[in-house]
Amino acid sequence: MKRYLPFIIVAVVGLATLGSGIALYRAKRPPALTISSDQAAARGKTAESLHIRGPANAPVTLEEYGDFQCPPCGLLAGPIKQLEKDYDRHLRVIFHHFPLINHQHAREAACAAEAAGLQGHFWDMHDLLYREQTVWSKAADVRPLFNAYAGILGLNVERFKKDIDSENVKARVTADQKQGSALGIQNTPTIFLNNHAVDPTALNPANLRAAVDAAVKAKPSS
Repeated sequence: MKRYLPFIIVAVVGLATLGSGIALYRAKRPPALTISSDQAAARGKTAESLHIRGPANAPVTLEEYGDFQCPPCGLLAGPIKQLEKDYDRHLRVIFHHFPLINHQHAREAACAAEAAGLQGHFWDMHDLLYREQTVWSKAADVRPLFNAYAGILGLNVERFKKDIDSENVKARVTADQKQGSALGIQNTPTIFLNNHAVDPTALNPANLRAAVDAAVKAKPSS
């Protein structure tokens, strides 16, 4: 028995360490995010300021807090747009700004999208910024590129140049950030399906499609 004692001690210590490690992981892992009924109601009161694509009575709502310079957000932008096409009246999409401080041009890109929105082209600029993300995100000065994008979209470029620096546009981006922080959001993309956050490990095109499909089947349209 004595000859096995060291091995038994090592095994017991190893199991204890593993158990404490699991407990520590569980303690540190953030709780699953949800949008409460009160938060959803408050959001509904300002629905006119939301960026929504899809029917208001869609049974499934995909709500994203995104950063235009975030590569994972960029990778999901195309697949999310395809989901909108594939699920049509069953799905609506809401986008909120959550530019991260470590992305140099993210906030300016959010302001560019808002400035385009003042001319009725938020979603066009949203799609273009994600499509061209690898180009403008590497630029030392993004403003000439954003002005060019405004021209491509047929916007009044002079008005766009003024709006992108306006207090109204900056306040709109800040309001989204504050709302996201109040929900406990720390990273992008953060995506909710019917007010329940999608697990970060499922934020890839295949798993997100599966989650949307399950949500649509669970809540068929009337």
